[in-house]
Amino acid sequence: MSAGTVLITGGAGFIGSRLSHSLINHFDEVVIVDNFSPQVHNGRRHSEDLHPAAVVIEGDVTEVETWNRVLDRTHPRVVVHLAAETGTAQSYDEATLHSMTNVVGTTRMLDALGASGALPEEIVLASSRAVYGEGSLRNADGIVVPAEPRTTADLTQGIWAAAGSEPVAMDARFTQTRPVSIYGATKVAQELLLRAWCTPRDVALGIVRLQNVYGAGQSPTNSYTGILPLFCGVARSGESIPVYEDGEILRDFVHVSDVVESIRLAIVHGRSGLWDIGSGVPATIGQVATMIADRYSAPAPTVTGQYRPGDVRAAFADNSAATADLGWSPRVSLDEGLTELISWLEDIRA
Repeated sequence: MSAGTVLITGGAGFIGSRLSHSLINHFDEVVIVDNFSPQVHNGRRHSEDLHPAAVVIEGDVTEVETWNRVLDRTHPRVVVHLAAETGTAQSYDEATLHSMTNVVGTTRMLDALGASGALPEEIVLASSRAVYGEGSLRNADGIVVPAEPRTTADLTQGIWAAAGSEPVAMDARFTQTRPVSIYGATKVAQELLLRAWCTPRDVALGIVRLQNVYGAGQSPTNSYTGILPLFCGVARSGESIPVYEDGEILRDFVHVSDVVESIRLAIVHGRSGLWDIGSGVPATIGQVATMIADRYSAPAPTVTGQYRPGDVRAAFADNSAATADLGWSPRVSLDEGLTELISWLEDIRA
C-alpha cells in the first residue's frame, strides 16, 4: 500500500476509530472528520479508541465549511466514507435527518472533492445489508425469489414469515436492492451517487455491505447501533431479555475487527468492487439472547411478540465474493466476540 493521506469520514466512531489503528502505518497521515454525534459518542468529544496520531477535524459532512477546512489541509489519496445516520426504525420518523447526512453529506463530499482539483484514487463506502430489505427466499418449489415486504397487518397478527419458504444469504451478485426503510433507501442512494460520480472520473469505488457489526467500543445504550450491549445490560441486571416477534428473527453478527480488515483489504485491492461482509453464520435473536443470558446466569429470554417497523425477518451474508476478490474471511466467532464484548462492558462499568 502506497503512502499519502487517507481521509475517514465519521472516523471517530465505532468502526472508524479501529480503522485508524489499522491504517496508521500504511499512510503518511490518517485524517478524521466527525461531528461527534451524541447518539454515537455518548457525550465524549473524542473516541478513546482513536489512534493518537490521527488528525481530527470536527465538523459535519453536510456543511460546505467543513469540506473547505478538510480540503484546505489535505488532498486525500483514499477516502473511506463511514459518516452516516443509522437506525432502521428511527429513520421512519427522521427521514430528513437521515437523508441530509447520508445523501446530502455524500454529495457535499463529492462536490468538494471535484472542486479541489485533486481527486482521490479510491473511495471505499461502508454500506449496509439494509439495502436488500427482506432479501430473497427459496420457495416451496426450490426457486429463489425476492421476498415481499412484510405488512403491518401481517405483523399485528403474528404472521412473521412466508409459509413454506426459507431465507437465502444476501449476495450482491444476485440479491436485489429493495430497501424497506428510509435508512436502507439512503444507503442505496449513497451507492448510486458514488458510482455515478466515480466511474467517469476513473476513481475506484469499493463498497462493503455490512451485516450487524458488534464489538467492544460500540454504544452500550443505543438500540439503533447495536442490540447486543443492550441485551448484556438487561441480563447483567438479572432480568429476562425481551425478544421480539417469535424469537426466530435471523441475523448475521460480524465482529468489528473483521469489518475493519475488510475495509483495509478493499483499499489494498485498489479497484472497484462490491462485497458482502458478515460472519456468514446466521443466528436467531432468541439464540443470541440465550447465549448472553447464560453468560450472566440470567433468566431465560422472554418472547414478547412485539415488532419494530423496518425490521426484516432474515439477514445474513454470502461472503464468497469478498473471499475471492480480497482474500478476506471472518475470523472472530460469535462466541469469541461475545466474550470480548462482555469483558469490555464489565470494564467500563467497574
